[in-house]
Amino acid sequence: MSTRLQKGGRLIDRSTRAEFTFNGKRMSGHAGDTLASALLANDQMLVGRSFKYHRPRGIVAAGPEEPNALVNLGRGERLEPNQRATTTELFAGLMASSQNHWPSLEFDVGVANNYVSRFLPAGFYYKTFIHPRAAWKHVFEPIIRQSAGLGSAPKDPDADRYEYVYAFCDLLIIGGGIAGLNAALAAGQSGKRVMLIEQTAHWGGRAVVDGDEVEGESAEDWVKSAVDALKTMKNVTMRNRCMGAGVYDHGYVLANERVADHTPMDGRPKQRVWRIRAGHIITATGAIERPLSFAGNDIPGVMLAASVRDYVVNFAVSPGDRTVVVTNNDDAYLTAIALVGAGVSVPAILDARTNVTGDLPARARAMGIRIEAGRGIASVKGGKRVTGVQVCLQAGEGAVLEEIACDAVAMSGGWSPVVHLWSHCGGKLNWSETLSAFVPDASRPPLNHDGAAMVTAVGAAAGIYRAADIITGEAGTQAPVPPVWVMPQGAPIALRSKMWLDYQNDVKVSDVQLAAREGYESVEHTKRYTTLGMATDQGKLSNINGLAVLSSALGAEIPQVGTTTFRPPYTPVTIGALAGEARGEIFQPLRRTPMHAWHEENHAYMEPVGLWRRPYCYPRSGETHAQAVHREVKNTRENLGLLDASTLGKIIVKGPDAGRFMDMLYTNMMSTLPIGKCRYGLMCNEQGFLSDDGVVARIDEDTWLCHTTSGGADRIHAWMEDWLQCEWWDWKVYTANVTEQYAQIAVVGPNARKLLEKIGGMDVSAETLPFMQWADGNLGGFAVRVYRISFSGELSYEIAIPASHGAAFWALLHAEGAEFGAMPYGTECLHVLRAEKGFIMIGDETDGTVTPLDLGLSWAVSKKKADFLGKRGMERTFLADPDRWQLVGLETLDGSVLPDGCYAVAQGTNENGQKNTEGRVTSTYYSPTLNKGIAMGLVKHGPARMGQVVEMNKVDGSTVKARIVDPVFFDKAGEKPNV
Repeated sequence: MSTRLQKGGRLIDRSTRAEFTFNGKRMSGHAGDTLASALLANDQMLVGRSFKYHRPRGIVAAGPEEPNALVNLGRGERLEPNQRATTTELFAGLMASSQNHWPSLEFDVGVANNYVSRFLPAGFYYKTFIHPRAAWKHVFEPIIRQSAGLGSAPKDPDADRYEYVYAFCDLLIIGGGIAGLNAALAAGQSGKRVMLIEQTAHWGGRAVVDGDEVEGESAEDWVKSAVDALKTMKNVTMRNRCMGAGVYDHGYVLANERVADHTPMDGRPKQRVWRIRAGHIITATGAIERPLSFAGNDIPGVMLAASVRDYVVNFAVSPGDRTVVVTNNDDAYLTAIALVGAGVSVPAILDARTNVTGDLPARARAMGIRIEAGRGIASVKGGKRVTGVQVCLQAGEGAVLEEIACDAVAMSGGWSPVVHLWSHCGGKLNWSETLSAFVPDASRPPLNHDGAAMVTAVGAAAGIYRAADIITGEAGTQAPVPPVWVMPQGAPIALRSKMWLDYQNDVKVSDVQLAAREGYESVEHTKRYTTLGMATDQGKLSNINGLAVLSSALGAEIPQVGTTTFRPPYTPVTIGALAGEARGEIFQPLRRTPMHAWHEENHAYMEPVGLWRRPYCYPRSGETHAQAVHREVKNTRENLGLLDASTLGKIIVKGPDAGRFMDMLYTNMMSTLPIGKCRYGLMCNEQGFLSDDGVVARIDEDTWLCHTTSGGADRIHAWMEDWLQCEWWDWKVYTANVTEQYAQIAVVGPNARKLLEKIGGMDVSAETLPFMQWADGNLGGFAVRVYRISFSGELSYEIAIPASHGAAFWALLHAEGAEFGAMPYGTECLHVLRAEKGFIMIGDETDGTVTPLDLGLSWAVSKKKADFLGKRGMERTFLADPDRWQLVGLETLDGSVLPDGCYAVAQGTNENGQKNTEGRVTSTYYSPTLNKGIAMGLVKHGPARMGQVVEMNKVDGSTVKARIVDPVFFDKAGEKPNV
């Protein structure tokens, strides 16, 4: 049975006990324990059930490679499914429960799958898709859907807090073992900005556990000295409990820090995601021990040899009283030596090699440990825990030579460098015959944008395992690891069908061989057919062994078969950590203009516009929203209106090729725009559909400022960058989204010029600053840029000012404009004003299927330019069809307001018996200026049908008649903006 040893345990504090529960059973451990070590100390060998066959599963490993010990932590709003017991630090009050069973862990009815496993081979899921079809829909599909998934999905909102932070460094080192610490010392002493992260709570890695010597002193002392030295360096940042999750282009790395394994309750977040930009990256991520495949190697009590050693040395826990060690390399001898040194019996070491020599085997023999060379395990005896092993010749066919009674098995099939992060961004691998493992190819590393190496692998991650060699950076003479993956070598099918590769997904040696026989020769196809490596551990233990079995079945070498793709994250990251603070009201980042507080103080009714909050209207006491809008419209037309237009998108386009780029973006010519002037422009997507519009200002010889719709700046800026980075990468153009850098205020109405002249500072007369021009200057003591543009059809100035001065300038305009009837107006008034003038609104008149020609904007589409985005799309036959609906104005005969989105009813019905339509309303309002309802819409042959009456449907099923008119309802001559 597994027990707590009386001595040892370098990481635990025996003076502090921590009570916890597992499946409701009260247990106790010590401070410093992991949940896994505490469970073993309480002799809890059975921790879960496998996914497919519901076979009993026990703890196999001691780190993030653990495939079996996945538990539910907590309950209710703090329920966390699929948490690894091996990486969960024990704390008082921890509540854990096992997964994937019913009604209980000890008695699970799902184990019935195990007894019909011959009918559920690899790929049976896919075969049920094919035949019989009726059985799939009514029998197999409900069963498979019900069986899918592990753990219990939380039903309550997560009560914990998460955050993310940004970091920049010259060198990022991932891994805090000997290799990582050594690299950090060298870089730190050179003055570089260094960030060192380690996924566990402790520094030093395996060398401390194994009792290695580093530079003439014990690894433990060397590590302490190194950590102390690094802590004194101000240019070095150290983070433990911080897992390097993924490496991306241009030195971008995501790391997940566990601030606490339970709710901190002290204001700290539970987890923190680091977004790191590094000049160079060193992966010192170590290596993972491989299991061996033999019949019954999944029975609780069969563990990785190095993990057994971890539990003994770090936590003073032995997984059994009698442990058989089975290996193909020297490293497992350290486990046998540690067990005997701790007072635990090791009946035998079964070594697959026929010639066992060297220092470690000699030390084991000197301790009286029995060593059997050329031997393997035919099968493990036991059900829910190990009771013994059957020994056979490794080179034989499984004939049992003897049985050895034991309650634990420590296995080692060699080590595989952790190459995941190296591979995330394109680093290539070489097969090492000596190590029987893939190692990073230093001549083909992941590259930066300038072609320089972006990532370097060091230490065990580079295939250098010994501490002394890690310091020098060169691998010394290493004992070769024979390519032994399966025991015994010639095992019959009866044994192969009980040898497990993927513990969580129940993939056997025979499953991979079946996949090969059925034609799945690609390792990627085999992976998906068998689900090998698709569990939550992402094949950390199973991939190499599965690859070896596949290559053997195909009669090919392992390098020829290749590897599966390594993708981030290295270990699972909770969605809460990825979301950070983006939840609830701040699920998306709320944007507020510099005048937002003023709007709230003046009782503005706010509406969302993209991620912005803008005033819809400013209702006064006793006013409805409609009445407030009507008042704002009339005042703006008759006196003076002030609009917070800060949300208007503002994008700088600059560079020697900026004019060329602008001509490709817009349907009309922009490169010919004179400096100091403005021009209205349209943007289309590749299909020819209208995407955005706005006023463009020419700032200087190679600089343009593009205004976009509110809420559209991020989308349009991304669109620009997409073309520059992916298509026109060699054009010398720079873009910058400066939307939030400036506040922008529209001063609108007959008294607009009077207000600006009153506050003084620059000449804003029609002669000096005519319509569609701009000028820099000073107004009321503020540095401003003034555009003579209008979206209302009135005399209008749009004034851009640094965002930090926006609120003060807004207040000045209101104070000085009181005598001119200054009044703020909101977005609904803005819509009414623009609709009265027949100006389109992106998102109202457009829906992703409308072209500039549909809207009567052919004058804004250049006929001279050879090309622009959307030109060929717009010329397609369907988009040039004369029967397309086109923009018109609509007025009801009775003056009422048309329903938003209503359709024009045509003669006849369609094949479904529904009435045909010949148009639809895009914008509809009551016009206080005209004292009637007005609308804009798209109607078939609309411009040719001026004066005709169409029938529009209403929500209640009735109809109303409307006349087709010019979409410009107010100031058709366009005289007012030019005064």
